[in-house]
Amino acid sequence: AEGDLQRVVGQNLRAYRQERGLSQEAFAEVVGVHRTYMGGLERGERNLTLRSVERLAERLGVGVAELL
Repeated sequence: AEGDLQRVVGQNLRAYRQERGLSQEAFAEVVGVHRTYMGGLERGERNLTLRSVERLAERLGVGVAELL
């Protein structure tokens, strides 16, 4: 369904954040985005570009496929 991929990416971001024991604010800082934007990503409300997905994966030290 429409938006499923956004939700999956958001759930994966949240899981990586929680695995690292980081608050949403600290995680946003690591990734280089604002906390409210990170919240939107985790809830699947933000439509990411492929470049943004690449950048997030890079900063997390995971493969793009792991986020997707």
